[in-house]
Parts: sequence; C-alpha cells; structure tokens
Amino acid sequence: MKRLLPAPLLSASLFALWLTLNQSVSPGHLLLAAVLSILVPRLTARLRPGRPRVRRPRVLLRLILTVGIDVLASGCEVAWGVLRSPWRTPNGAFVRIPLELRDPAALASLAIITTVVPGTVWSELALDRSALLLHVFDLEDEAAFVVRYKSRYEQPLKEIFQ
Repeated sequence: MKRLLPAPLLSASLFALWLTLNQSVSPGHLLLAAVLSILVPRLTARLRPGRPRVRRPRVLLRLILTVGIDVLASGCEVAWGVLRSPWRTPNGAFVRIPLELRDPAALASLAIITTVVPGTVWSELALDRSALLLHVFDLEDEAAFVVRYKSRYEQPLKEIFQ
C-alpha cells in the first residue's frame, strides 16, 4: 500500500481538491482525481523531507504555549509602537543570532515561529546554518533580545528535534 500511496494524506487532499475545484463528481473527474492523487505524490516523493522525530512532546506543548503568548504580547507591543510612532519612532534593527540548531525540521519550525510572532522578520540564514539574521521592529537591547530569542525558541527546538 505504501508503494501505491507514499503519502496517503496528500493523495486524499489532492483527490478532494480536484473535485472541489471542478465542482463535479462525474466519472471523468473522478478518474482524473484518482490518477493525479496517485501520480503526484509518487513523482514528488524525493522533494519531501524525511519525517522528523519529536523527542520531547511535553516540550513541544510548552513551546506552542510560549509562542501563543508571545504572539499576543508582541501584537500588542507592535500596535502600541505604531500608535505612538508620531512621538517616538520605533528603533528597527537587524540582529545577528548565532545558531546551534542544525536539524532542517527544527530550522523550519524556527522560521515559522519567527514569522508568526509580530515584530520579527526572518531575513537570512547563513549558508553553513551557523547564524540567523532577523529584523526586529523595535529593538531596545540587542544582547537581551538574542538571549531571550535563543532561550524561548531555539533551546526548546533543540530539545524537541535533536
């Protein structure tokens, strides 16, 4: 079964998406949806990364909670920074953060977290994955920001994936 459908969830999604987009369940569309849902995952199998292994699920739950709290807090801080910008312009800056993470799934998770939290933008990853360049909306203390970023996001990801 795994040879026919290497990614069953992807196949089912493609099948449903094809029928939804065409708004038809005619025999021709059912056949086309079936062919596409079997061929596309097989043809793109080499492009999908290996399945990551979560080593510490409790740390993952704590990280999700931390990110949720940070999203709310950062959203309020950015909103306040925008509202007070006529009196005090935000101190936007680029920050270089040295990384210890090497796992591709962990780095992808870190990129998603960084993108989701308002006020931070993932700008660049060094070719050797040793450093990350972020843009921060309003930076007061660079060293404190780096320590906080690494302890709140990188350290839990290291525990989860490495």
